[in-house]
Order: sequence, then structure tokens, then C-alpha cells
Amino acid sequence: MQIGDRVRVVTSVVVYHHPEHKKQAFDLQGMEGEIITIMKEWEGRPISANLPVLVKFDSKFKAHFRENELELLS
Repeated sequence: MQIGDRVRVVTSVVVYHHPEHKKQAFDLQGMEGEIITIMKEWEGRPISANLPVLVKFDSKFKAHFRENELELLS
């Protein structure tokens, strides 16, 4: 996976910060978005982030994922 790749959420990931569903459980499974960053460093030092892949969806919404929660779209 690289920055700019289109991806789809393949597992059930429930969030509570979706702008259209504030403070309510919202499942992201099946949503498609674009990878905007992969966290490998912080302030010049290597890190091992739990949720390293940041994905932006169409509605100004961003969420962090593990690589196994996403699939690449062609």
C-alpha cells in the first residue's frame, strides 16, 4: 500500500466520529477512500503505530486503520 492508493474497508470498523453520525456507532465496512499517509516516523524517529494507515473518505472524513482492515482497489 502506498499514499494515493484507493482502498475499501473489508472488516467491520465501528467509529463514533463520523460527521453525519456524531456520537452514534457507524460501521465503515464497505466504504472506499484514499490513503493520505502511512505513519512510520514521528518527529524523525521510527514508530510502530497501532493504526498506521490514514484514509480520507469523500465527505471530509478521515480515519486510521490497520493494513489488514483494507483492500486495494484497482
